[in-house]
Amino acid sequence: MKILILINDAPYGTEKAYNALRLAMALQKDHPTVQINVFLMADAVSCAIPNQNTPQGYYNIERMLKSVLAKGGKVKSCGTCLDARGIRTVQLAEGVEISNMAELSQWTVEADKVFTF
Repeated sequence: MKILILINDAPYGTEKAYNALRLAMALQKDHPTVQINVFLMADAVSCAIPNQNTPQGYYNIERMLKSVLAKGGKVKSCGTCLDARGIRTVQLAEGVEISNMAELSQWTVEADKVFTF
């Protein structure tokens, strides 16, 4: 089974990215054969900016992305959204790839389930 998780909100300010990645991590833990694909769009592209420094005891989106990647998940970030925010040249967290709508379209038709946050 393939699951696509689309994230649209910034990493902090709401808990949408946090909850999306919590779901991804739980799926990987409880169903290790499921392929998890995460696509970052709109303000969520900033989830992939490296070296996030959050207060002690506060969730860290970069660490959560790395956990998803470490368990075989794929994380891609919308190149157009990066361009719109002027951060395309910023190096993304290790393992996160710059992508496009064609690839998102392909992931969508291949997915058995799609979740949006």
